[in-house]
Amino acid sequence: MQMSQKRKMKGKYFDLPVQELESCSDDGSNGVQHSVKNLEQYCTLESSSGTQNSSSTASFSPNGSPDSQPYYPYRSDLHHSPDNTCGSPIVGSCVTDNEHDLRHMIRQLETAMQGTESDNFDIHAIIASNEASGVSIEVERWKYMTEMIARGDLKELLCACAKVIETNDMYMADCLITQLRQMVSVSGEPIQRLGAYMLEGLVARLASSGSTIYKALRCKEPASAELLSYMHMLYEICPYFKFGYLSANGAIAEAMKDESRVHIIDFQIAQGSQWLTLIHALAARPGGPPSIRITGIDDPTSSYAGGGLEIVGHRLRRLAESCNVPFEFQAAAISGTQVQLENLGIQPGEAIAVNFAMMLHHMPDESVGTQNHRDRLLRLVKSLSPKVVTLVEQEANTNTAPFFPRFLEALNHYLAIFESIDVSLPREHKERISVEQHCLAREIVNIVACEGAERVERHELLGKWRSRFIMAGFTPCPLSSFVNATIKALLKSYCDKYTLEERDGVLYLGWMNRAIITSCAWRC
Repeated sequence: MQMSQKRKMKGKYFDLPVQELESCSDDGSNGVQHSVKNLEQYCTLESSSGTQNSSSTASFSPNGSPDSQPYYPYRSDLHHSPDNTCGSPIVGSCVTDNEHDLRHMIRQLETAMQGTESDNFDIHAIIASNEASGVSIEVERWKYMTEMIARGDLKELLCACAKVIETNDMYMADCLITQLRQMVSVSGEPIQRLGAYMLEGLVARLASSGSTIYKALRCKEPASAELLSYMHMLYEICPYFKFGYLSANGAIAEAMKDESRVHIIDFQIAQGSQWLTLIHALAARPGGPPSIRITGIDDPTSSYAGGGLEIVGHRLRRLAESCNVPFEFQAAAISGTQVQLENLGIQPGEAIAVNFAMMLHHMPDESVGTQNHRDRLLRLVKSLSPKVVTLVEQEANTNTAPFFPRFLEALNHYLAIFESIDVSLPREHKERISVEQHCLAREIVNIVACEGAERVERHELLGKWRSRFIMAGFTPCPLSSFVNATIKALLKSYCDKYTLEERDGVLYLGWMNRAIITSCAWRC
């Protein structure tokens, strides 16, 4: 049967009659070329918008994962070679799963090679039996896939698509991508909006365009320096980001309560919004404020609120002047991987505080290459003998996890964020779409689509960060109980699904039962 006679999935359902199923031909390149060609049209985020806003009838198990089902799409993993690029939907049709039949075939082949019972030896019958067994597996596989699509469970379909991509099943990936395109929408339910960007990452992974998309999706600058950036809006509507920064400020204020000269080194200052509340707090300190110097570091390829580090410094200087706080700002437009001691402008007699807020996970570690900048920066900071080091990071494992577990981790982590955004801004809100597209989509695409040095969104769980800090010579420093109590009180003004837990001196901020952000402090 020719490849052209195969049916491609259309609409919401698809089926392939048994008589249309066939094993891989020797030359399956046509199927691959067809799949890749179809995928090329999907490689822009604009295509994620979708014209349909169909809601999925999701049905999840209590742990948040798709309902447990016999995953027939993955049965063929046992037989699927990484080199198999056949475009046929039959991946494992040339191998039998019937142990009895296999033993019988081996006995027949041995007998034939020994030259006995040659009259009873029929190689064509053996092959036909083998192919029939493989076809039956594929019938079950496609039947399960049809049932899964009929359920309309978007989360389940996204996971299935990621799995077949992992096993290099191009034909099935093409089918699922076609179906998923009809189900996702950047203005739909949280899973539909997240699904649009997760799907974009899957398509980019197939097209090897994830790095290009990531670079194109830098947070856009607002129209003027006075407007809030999209990233700042994200912090306002998702309090766990903002409160993570507040807890870090509390640790710094506590460590600097008796210091007259304070030097804060911020390794990713972005818009500098974190320091507005700290300047106000230090201005009201009994006995008068200290002199404050902030070294603001940020990658020169990033976009800042209003257009640059100098504008961030000007904004902070104006605030400090209004509060009568002696203030100095030092800009360092340099990537974290390039930071050396001379870039920090250390002066004798000043108390140093170092802030790692949503920054260290961008640094490559030992799993990426020989240059472990993640640990190198910690050792560099340790050599400064700082009074306090603060860490604010997303609580997710997207660093060393293999592709499919990493996909599941990102799906569950960002779904909680998208659900929390839903209670703050309407789904049709223009700014909400911009916040999600420019500040979250690029992270999602990078996690899903990229590998090696191109994958820069490499989050780690707190346990791993703790190990890194301890190995660098730091000891835990409990966060301010007063600040934590204040955050807990402020959180009551938000949706009751936001959570805050203090455990072992660490603050866990999250949505429902999932921690999203962790905040902790360290000292020498």
